[in-house]
Amino acid sequence: MFRTLTATAFCLSAALPALAQSAADDAAFGERVRAYLLDNPEVIMEAVGILQQREEAAAVEADQAMVAAQNDALTNDGFSWVGGNPDGDITVVEFMDYRCGYCKKAFAEVESLLATDGNIRFIVKEFPILGEQSVLGSQFAIATQIVAGDDAYKAVHDTLMAYNGEITTDTLRQLAETLDIDGDAILARLDDPEVMRRITANRELGQALDISGTPTFVVQNQMVRGYVPEDQLKQIIDQLRG
Repeated sequence: MFRTLTATAFCLSAALPALAQSAADDAAFGERVRAYLLDNPEVIMEAVGILQQREEAAAVEADQAMVAAQNDALTNDGFSWVGGNPDGDITVVEFMDYRCGYCKKAFAEVESLLATDGNIRFIVKEFPILGEQSVLGSQFAIATQIVAGDDAYKAVHDTLMAYNGEITTDTLRQLAETLDIDGDAILARLDDPEVMRRITANRELGQALDISGTPTFVVQNQMVRGYVPEDQLKQIIDQLRG
């Protein structure tokens, strides 16, 4: 036992100078690195830029994987309104809210894009997330589609996107009168289980895609989170077409 302790003590005493030297070397190396970075701060920005690029690339890959997993729900749910060219080579899906100012701003941009590019399939996802008025607007739009068809839905959708006032049952009834559609029949269907099923399905899809704001676009296999002007959407589409 005594021999073992003595041997251990001897090994430690022999190792201490080496450990001390290693610590000193590490400290000296750290000082040299610090001095270099202070003299060349652009190296730090270069490293930050590379890290940001890697994080952005990882985010894009994650978004594409989520889109691929939810492709059928995005493009073929059987109820979302489809506009533009139903046989277009590029599909653009928009998650929108009638109370969202940026959605209203994007509306004109998307309409212009569809008018100038006749080969885009455009799908609207009712995604009310900004309160009771948002939900009421979506309920009315969806109920219109069920009661009066796609053309009536499009008319209501466009009108609500251009409307900046309060959304109430009274204003919706007036809107229906303006568009010459049966407002009473539509209002009677606001709480229809099918209306709520569609809203719930869109919310669940948004959750699966990690969507927390509007507008959010899915352009083919790419997620575009937030408002983007027409020229940027067009650039994305042009790149996808090659």
